[in-house]
Amino acid sequence: MAEMDTSSGGGHKKGPGVKKGKKLSTRVDLTPMVDLGFLLITFFMFTTTLAKPKTMEINMPFKDKNLKDEEKNKLKASAAMTILLSKNHRIYYYEGIGDDPENTPELKATTFKAKGGIRDAIIKKKEMVAGMKRAGTLTAKDEAMILIKPDTTSTYSDLVNMLDEMSINDVKVYAIIDISEIEQGFIQETESANNSQ
Repeated sequence: MAEMDTSSGGGHKKGPGVKKGKKLSTRVDLTPMVDLGFLLITFFMFTTTLAKPKTMEINMPFKDKNLKDEEKNKLKASAAMTILLSKNHRIYYYEGIGDDPENTPELKATTFKAKGGIRDAIIKKKEMVAGMKRAGTLTAKDEAMILIKPDTTSTYSDLVNMLDEMSINDVKVYAIIDISEIEQGFIQETESANNSQ
């Protein structure tokens, strides 16, 4: 705040009857600015502690001590769907786990689009698994299992988008696995067939 200094400035006398003029000087008090500075520092320190880093939740598998080692890693092909992430945000998927070399899986192509995309395929797979559980083909503990296999040509954002799809569609069991050379060959065959048409 500005203050007025009203102290006499001294000087010489001009004679009787002449009023002495007062010398006025202004002085700026910066004390409130220091208070404001501390207030701002306190505010920013407080708000940065409230901004927590955003992390993705990953549910680890449940450890059942009664299961044998071979049963723990057993995956039912009927409840599984494999998703292959490729270049240009292309997604290829097939039913099962593709472990039978004699039966080549039927590869289907899609994208992350809202209608007719990978979300619809995941929902369809979950409904199929629920139907098999009702029919008694699968047990009550069996869940739809999604195997995500990013290709070397896929982007990190595609993998994050796919993990978001798992969260959106409430897929409880999924895994990120390295893509095999056979599956890379499936992608190349499908892409070359599409380019020739």
